[in-house]
Amino acid sequence: MNTKRLLKTIAFLLLITLIVLFIRNWKGVKIKRDLPEIKAKKILAVVTEYNSRDFYVEGDSIAGFQYELCKYIAQRSGLTVQIFTENDLEVAIRELEENKYDVIAQNIPITNENKQFLAFTVPITQNKQVLVQRKHNDTDSIQFIDNQLGLANKTIYVTKNSPSIMRINHLSEEIAEPIQIKEIAGFTSEHLIYMVEKKEIDYAVVDKEIASKNAQLFPGLDFNTDISFTQLQAWALRKNSPVLLDSLNVWIMAYKKVVSG
Repeated sequence: MNTKRLLKTIAFLLLITLIVLFIRNWKGVKIKRDLPEIKAKKILAVVTEYNSRDFYVEGDSIAGFQYELCKYIAQRSGLTVQIFTENDLEVAIRELEENKYDVIAQNIPITNENKQFLAFTVPITQNKQVLVQRKHNDTDSIQFIDNQLGLANKTIYVTKNSPSIMRINHLSEEIAEPIQIKEIAGFTSEHLIYMVEKKEIDYAVVDKEIASKNAQLFPGLDFNTDISFTQLQAWALRKNSPVLLDSLNVWIMAYKKVVSG
């Protein structure tokens, strides 16, 4: 191969390399989406969980705590708030990072682990996780658990990628015994409660607020064994949306004043 042809070959290979590197870098670039970009399109995309507390359809109407807060923010901000539902928190976080959503409007525990990759608004509520089990019954051979030590070597069911998984793992370390966690995809907390009632599973973990809303519907179930301490919970968003975070904090604090009278 002569020198001229060799130089052309090298130049061609270098060009291909540069194109590949450009494509890789271009794919890794995330388009910034903070409040100015959101206001430009006048749409705030919010994802929440479908359940009897946060967002649900009742007859011809939509209701739920997160729905009401979103309505208030729409009125205060002048933005159109589009609400999507996703019961898998891991999917919601991934699509938040991909700019499909701007806010995860769920009561997510504010923990040091979660703060490593998410930004949190001011606390919206306090909550805890509780065990769902059937009440003590001589005809049911399943052990009734009245304290956290009784969870040793038990299998606990949670929704897919539930925030309670972290707490159960910590609890397993605290009692120095294994606790098996089974995640069920595509199910809400209410589904798990129903499955315990029907003896399809023996133990589940849900938020205390969800348990309280369902206690009268399932008189044969017990929701009194705490899995966690009371935790502060808030909405989550991308860390690179500081202007949106500041505005959400203002709107949320104003809403809390309205509902508290």
